[in-house]
Amino acid sequence: MISEAQFKTELDLIIANAIREDVGDGDHSSLACIPIDAKGKAKLLVKDQGIIAGIEFAKMIFSYVDSNLKVDTFSTDGQPVKYGDVVFHVSGSAQSILKAERLVLNSMQRMSAIATKTRKFVDLVGDAKAKILDTRKTTPGIRALEKWAVKVGGGENHRFALYDMIMLKDNHIDFAGGIVHAIKKTKQYLKVARKDLKIIVEARDMNEVEQIIKAGGVYRILLDNFDFETTKQAVAFIGERCLTESSGNITEKTIRDYALCGVDFISSGALTHSVYNMDLSLKAI
Repeated sequence: MISEAQFKTELDLIIANAIREDVGDGDHSSLACIPIDAKGKAKLLVKDQGIIAGIEFAKMIFSYVDSNLKVDTFSTDGQPVKYGDVVFHVSGSAQSILKAERLVLNSMQRMSAIATKTRKFVDLVGDAKAKILDTRKTTPGIRALEKWAVKVGGGENHRFALYDMIMLKDNHIDFAGGIVHAIKKTKQYLKVARKDLKIIVEARDMNEVEQIIKAGGVYRILLDNFDFETTKQAVAFIGERCLTESSGNITEKTIRDYALCGVDFISSGALTHSVYNMDLSLKAI
């Protein structure tokens, strides 16, 4: 996984690029009608229900736009919220508040939706040992935000990108000439490159599971689109030799059953690619 410093760098880049995109050479709507020395105060109002996320990121945005803005919070990331709740107040330069408004709302609405869906999946798994994972099926440019939101919702992060973990999927395996060749070449590559990266290998059936175990040296086997019975069979066969992950056909209706098969992890792209933004507003007070 990436370091905290790398993650912070990603967040800083997101803010800088988003402000560049939205503000350009100036917020001319505000510049045109609001005095530069005008002070203001606004509240973050919830018009929905779910798990709030992005409060800490909003603080980063406000600080980037104007370090003199003051934020008073009444909730914390990961808390349930309902219609009418006020999450925070922000006060200071009226122009600065308006400059930051859209980025704060866009980010928090998206992050809260992801945290809410993740929390639902975590609750559905219940007392089973399986941990909920995200994937790389994220919105280009804001992966760090979406993966942060998954953690706020109680899930865990899969690899961040292509560089922090080896994951041999169907196309890698087919292009490499099969599972045995793919794993062997990967081990050789890591040795030559002097990289210490965990290896995950995707299996499409029990025959491939057996080949992966025979090859050895694998951190986790991803059981892709296995049905419940075959998942149980694979988990029993693998035992303690490596970790297991279910992926594919993971929905609110199936996630509990996959968890009960005994896998260590369940990954779902839906956490980040199939959510509806939480309705939030920033209102002057």
